[in-house]
Amino acid sequence: MSKRDFYEILEVQKDASPEELKKAYRKQAIKFHPDKNPGNKESEEKFKEAAEAYEVLSDQNKRQRYDQYGHAGLGNGGGYSGFGGGGMSMEDIFSHFGDIFGGGGGGGDPFSSFFGGGGRRGKSVNRGSNLRVKVKLTLEEIASGVEKKIKVNKYISCDTCKGSGAKGGSSFSTCSTCRGSGHVSRVTSTFLGQMQTTATCPNCGGEGKIITDKCTDCAGNGVIKGEEVITMRIPSGVSEGMQLSMGGKGNAAARGGVAGDLLIQIEEIRHELFERDGNNLMYEHFISFSEAVLGSSAEIPTIEGKVKIKIEPGTQSGKVLRLRGKGLTSINGYEGKGDLMISIIIWTPKSVSKEEKSMLEKLGKSENFRPAPGMHDKTIFSRMKDLFEQ
Repeated sequence: MSKRDFYEILEVQKDASPEELKKAYRKQAIKFHPDKNPGNKESEEKFKEAAEAYEVLSDQNKRQRYDQYGHAGLGNGGGYSGFGGGGMSMEDIFSHFGDIFGGGGGGGDPFSSFFGGGGRRGKSVNRGSNLRVKVKLTLEEIASGVEKKIKVNKYISCDTCKGSGAKGGSSFSTCSTCRGSGHVSRVTSTFLGQMQTTATCPNCGGEGKIITDKCTDCAGNGVIKGEEVITMRIPSGVSEGMQLSMGGKGNAAARGGVAGDLLIQIEEIRHELFERDGNNLMYEHFISFSEAVLGSSAEIPTIEGKVKIKIEPGTQSGKVLRLRGKGLTSINGYEGKGDLMISIIIWTPKSVSKEEKSMLEKLGKSENFRPAPGMHDKTIFSRMKDLFEQ
């Protein structure tokens, strides 16, 4: 079964602003919330579907990839973050998006007031920050995809306390303010009656417990500065400025929370032979005047190796030949493969010998060698236009 369009799920236009997306997601989440639809599997699936759509569209980089390549551009199962490849649970969704529903009064959860405080908020989960790295790629690496290993300096989990922040890994006491729940509730009177709101416990920060004896190596944070060698698979067809994401490979989170993501920005190394235009490659091939008149054959380099082409007699400078399928594969193969565009340029010598000059002057007097373009001879702009319209 094909996946539904994310914009359709949230019932918004493709140019929707971040605030419009947030409002639309809040509306869908309230409509299909499990507490409002107990035992309804269809509503639960739509609740998860809305969360997945918002998770992608609320992230500028993921939204750009989705707008350009659709679901195929998100790389499900290919090492990228997102619900599609991670299988997040209902609890993960509440933890990940709980803050979006907070309003005034200290970040209360409207689900508590709408649905009687269903107890789903749970304890707060610390999240590590994202890391950004730049990876330089050759055109050959972009064409085939490549595996890269990089050493990243980042925060890693403290081995001494196993990331807990507590000495010996067990020096905790239950928070007296929230009694271990991680949140506190309060009841306020409104014209509609009494409303209950829930907020993160200010004493324990939502963790439900307090460290009684901090780890001396990490000062109770659960993380220390370190490094990690990360292996990443770069798919074929990436381009300059594109950003990929590896979930959980960013900075470790304090006291056993969820690690951030590693954001990988692509930089292309300029190729000595080819210019890139999307998935197409552009190449200039020079021929002599005699080859243009009499015709010839030539070996042309491609990203995969050399191929032989035929230069027809009477070829004009600026003629563009197209070798189909000799360009780059689009990201994840979504749009097939580009072409190699060969621009034929007649080489004009800057100086000639007396003998060559005499021969050229003699040829120049011939009517056949005087420029006389006919109506059928298109300009270079027309030829390029025809090629791209094919």
